Amino acid sequence: MDQKKIGSFLKELRKEKGITQEEFAEKLNVSGRTVSRWETGANMPDISLLVEISEFFDISIPEIINGERKSETMNEEIKEVADKLSDYANAEKETIIKNIRIHSIMGTIALFVYCTLELSGAVLQNVIFEKIASYCETLALVTVLMIMLHTSGLMYKMQKRRRNDMIRRLPKMAQIIIAAIVAFIGASIIKLFLVNVLGL
Repeated sequence: MDQKKIGSFLKELRKEKGITQEEFAEKLNVSGRTVSRWETGANMPDISLLVEISEFFDISIPEIINGERKSETMNEEIKEVADKLSDYANAEKETIIKNIRIHSIMGTIALFVYCTLELSGAVLQNVIFEKIASYCETLALVTVLMIMLHTSGLMYKMQKRRRNDMIRRLPKMAQIIIAAIVAFIGASIIKLFLVNVLGL
């Protein structure tokens, strides 16, 4: 801690306010000689006075102890870092929203096809329509599962864990296909459980 630097800083702040050492001393209930000793760096203000001094000059206590105002460069750097973090968070949020949108569209289409085939009775007339309806029903469950994984943040955690494994090195499209297959298997297991165990 540089006492002379702090003293010069206090002197500079006092002059900016346009007051004498005596007037400043009066505000803090100390003697003019005490203020003079602060400004020459011979002595330091008591800790109990730092809050009053910071409020009087409208500066922070760390600024008093450092003997200078926060640098504009530092403020700009902090602002720049905050802006970058904000951009990063927005980009991540946009990715999540994009993924949810894709899954929602897929799920809606699958649900529409399933309902159309079921309500029209086409599943009873043709084996192919029955398979398509079954596939669409499972796909609707898959999309719900994928949306849940994205919105809960579990998908991000799973991707983070497998950052260095082989799947991460595959092209994006291959990763999407693998994720869809895994989700499809998961949804199929859920469907089998609901049908065979719970009888739904």
